[in-house]
Amino acid sequence: MTKTPVFRGSCTALVTPFTPEGVDYERLGKNLEKQYACSSAAVLVCGTTGEAATLSGDEHNELVRFTVNAVHGRMKVIVGVGGNNTAAALKQAENARAAGADAILMVTPYYNKTTQRGLAAHFGYVAERVDIPMIVYNVPGRTGIGIQAETYRILADYANINGVKEASGNLALAGEIRSLCGDELNLYSGNDDNTVGFMALGGQGVISVLSNILPAETAKLCSLCLEGDFPAASALQARLLPLMKALFLETNPIPVKKAMQWLGEDSGLLRLPLVEMGEEAAARLRAAMREYGLDV
Repeated sequence: MTKTPVFRGSCTALVTPFTPEGVDYERLGKNLEKQYACSSAAVLVCGTTGEAATLSGDEHNELVRFTVNAVHGRMKVIVGVGGNNTAAALKQAENARAAGADAILMVTPYYNKTTQRGLAAHFGYVAERVDIPMIVYNVPGRTGIGIQAETYRILADYANINGVKEASGNLALAGEIRSLCGDELNLYSGNDDNTVGFMALGGQGVISVLSNILPAETAKLCSLCLEGDFPAASALQARLLPLMKALFLETNPIPVKKAMQWLGEDSGLLRLPLVEMGEEAAARLRAAMREYGLDV
């Protein structure tokens, strides 16, 4: 069964601009307008880059509602859901659907460290109970557990499990997913520096941190891949690569929020336990931005 991708191209994993009192929705609105103006195909709210683990239930719901209303159908809106409580993940998914989101991005459960059968049951439980496209999010570096190719094959049988954000950095696994699942599971890179490789294997795009600061360039990178111009895409990724790597010198979204501040964009505060970037790492990030040609 061929499944139409939720989006094709670049999806920005948005930062959440926090103030001491909560979320700065005026700043978020400006960020959304920037993403639309720079041809982002989709935006992700309440994801890893949005510090979702620190959001209250009310904040999560309001961020989704605000984003859907502000985007007003001009880009796809994807909502990060999940955690180590399957019933709570279902509630988040239901709220996303009710708010009018286009899809959910559901992360693997952390801490519980379930089995592969448990992972299939976890995602399947939500997929069976809420009618919204789901992109499965595999990020073992954060959750301590990874999805195997055979488990993806099981998940692909669910009609509304539409795709996977693979943030394992494992191109061999991406190839296995394509081999086992074909067009039944749309593949997205979860790492900016894997974009060209994943799209060369048939991926549909990237869910990007870089596009918070360089949305037009990230959209261009994906467009070149979708057009089949992989030599030009490879050249652009090579130019972007030092900056892509610098954005992960410390835990995401610490560096990208700092980069946005240097570019004159109010990215808001970090929430504990995340803290401001260390001086040495900040100097390396600034150097990478200047090397690319950014005036910081």
